[in-house]
Amino acid sequence: MMDQPKKKITLPRYQQISVAIAERIAKKTYQVGEKIQARSTIATNFNVSPETARKAISVLVDLGIMEMRHGSGAYVISREKAQLYYEQYQDVQSIQEIKNEILSSVAKQKTELDNVTELMNQLVSQMKQVHNFTPFVPYELTLNAQALHLGETIQDLNIWHETGVTIVAIQSSTELLLSPGPYAKLNQDDTLLFVGSELGLQRMQNFFYPNN
Repeated sequence: MMDQPKKKITLPRYQQISVAIAERIAKKTYQVGEKIQARSTIATNFNVSPETARKAISVLVDLGIMEMRHGSGAYVISREKAQLYYEQYQDVQSIQEIKNEILSSVAKQKTELDNVTELMNQLVSQMKQVHNFTPFVPYELTLNAQALHLGETIQDLNIWHETGVTIVAIQSSTELLLSPGPYAKLNQDDTLLFVGSELGLQRMQNFFYPNN
């Protein structure tokens, strides 16, 4: 049997920058109260276009890490939320890497039962650690043809305000998009990975499948 191709993990450039800025805020490279210019500071430091820098700032504003002040610019307002966002991304990435190793081992149909068992133990241990320190163990919800809101973006749906959850990844048939941000569209057969409470899970199910 031929090896199954691994799904590509893709992170948009503006999202990479938002995570990097959050890390700098968490590590006090950028201070709370400091003004950060998208065009001069972010675009120059990360060698990207002003539009990409603006999108990165918009993600951080949506998460309450920065705020836009009319006529002035963007300011850092929360080191704690920056730390949480950065750690959340690291935890989800670590869990996904372990999961990919398990799937790869199974697909190759090798007699590596001890290795698979160890990987499963690592995954369980990792998820327990996340449960102990943060509430960020992802739930999953697959969007079939009966789901509402297909083709709309996370920002258009205002998902956090509607359900109280945060989408941390979107898995399609060809790729896994980590930390998709507010501009990602939701399509049929996508699997949403999100974090929140059990009440948030119920609200997500009702949000996309109100008649079930």
